[in-house]
Amino acid sequence: MADAKTLIIAIDGPSGAGKGTVARAVATTLGLRHVDTGAMFRAVSWKAVHDQLPLDDDAAVARIASQAAIDVEGGIVRIDGHDVTRAIRTPEVDAAASAVAKLPTVRSLLVARQRAYGAGGVVMEGRDIGTVVFPDADVKIYLDASAEERARRRTADAGHSGGASGAAEVARAMAERDKADSTRAVAPLTLAPDAVYVDTTTLSINDVVERVMALVAQAARR
Repeated sequence: MADAKTLIIAIDGPSGAGKGTVARAVATTLGLRHVDTGAMFRAVSWKAVHDQLPLDDDAAVARIASQAAIDVEGGIVRIDGHDVTRAIRTPEVDAAASAVAKLPTVRSLLVARQRAYGAGGVVMEGRDIGTVVFPDADVKIYLDASAEERARRRTADAGHSGGASGAAEVARAMAERDKADSTRAVAPLTLAPDAVYVDTTTLSINDVVERVMALVAQAARR
């Protein structure tokens, strides 16, 4: 029987599916580290924009991914000492992160960091955790929701400073991000064959967390 505190729990899915809220709740319940890999890409993208680097220059952006001090724990995101928790949740950084996520060297460097975070157990959320970062994760979950519901959640999310953007504009931007993430050549957003698919459209956060915790309990008994 495994110790739940040593499990690697991978939670994937598109924006607005509930990954962050669910991953944080599960990590808190289990006393595990929670890692938001999307925040890592966003932080690197923010610095690339800040440093006025071309977002298609893999070598230049990779230097940030390799050398920058990145901290995404405890709900605060920092890169090289700068608190960018709010700054990375903007439409500009959304677009930048989608571009940076296509860069193979950047992805390779950040995946190595993410795997290091997994030592000793972790709840990790992202778009390729169960397929690329931890293909042998103890628990794999893919959260999804209807496009309309995901846009509604994102519009209502105070953590994303989208300004006066309406739901239609948010939905359009999310559809573009979904397409870019699912069609990129490197580590596309996709459902792992052995992941449990959960449609969260009509479920409460508590319902989703309960389902994940049941899967964790099953994995711990194996």
